[in-house]
Amino acid sequence: MLSQFRFLSWTDVAIALVDIMVVSYLVYKFLTLIRGTRAVQLIKGIIILLVATSVTQWLRLYTINWLLVNARTMLFVALPVVFQPELRRALEQIGRGGFFSRALVFLEESAMLRLLDEIGRAVDSMSRNRIGALIVLERETGLGDYIDTGIKVDALVTAELLVNIFVPNTPLHDGAVIIRGDRVAAAACFLPLTDATDLGVEFGSRHRAALGITEHSDALAIVVSEQTGTISLADSGRLVRHLDGRGLKEMLGTLLKVKVKRHGGVR
Repeated sequence: MLSQFRFLSWTDVAIALVDIMVVSYLVYKFLTLIRGTRAVQLIKGIIILLVATSVTQWLRLYTINWLLVNARTMLFVALPVVFQPELRRALEQIGRGGFFSRALVFLEESAMLRLLDEIGRAVDSMSRNRIGALIVLERETGLGDYIDTGIKVDALVTAELLVNIFVPNTPLHDGAVIIRGDRVAAAACFLPLTDATDLGVEFGSRHRAALGITEHSDALAIVVSEQTGTISLADSGRLVRHLDGRGLKEMLGTLLKVKVKRHGGVR
């Protein structure tokens, strides 16, 4: 094998390296796509099945091997169905360019800064007063199906409006607020729950819905815990907890490509 390398030109070597890099990147993106979902456990099961098939072949356990081989064949046929949520997410990311780069929200920087200020003030207030909230920011993936499950609002985002929506025992407090651009599109919206199975008991339905919507789209979801007042931010099926209003605004600014100064201005 080593002797064959002498017959390879530098062009062949460069092409081989590019090929390896592209395959490695695609594998990496696939692993990040399924991390934290039930697909991890399914892949572990597939690996165990393949190892067991090889072991039974080596030990000449022909009956068990025959059963495992046939089970493996049926499993590969069923894979597109089993991995349907993950395949859907991958195709959606490829379609919007998010598989190779992050999406942008098409608002002017000044309008985005005002939006982040209003959200930060609202979340700070709700955190201090232990008011539970779930706020979703739409990006490139349309959330029209989820907006239709709620009550249409179509109002400019302000801190006072957001706080008022989530006041307990009011008609709109139960469910999610979806923000499209710099306007509240709808309130009391129903969101899909996450498929992740490794969440702790401290995560309630709001956190699971926040993770779920970010698994199905490129949206960002902000959660305020009603029990503890903890502020969390969900992105791509991952949750960052224990934020304050300023930290949340800075993280949102980073994700949305807005340069936010610590005192609240724009650079």
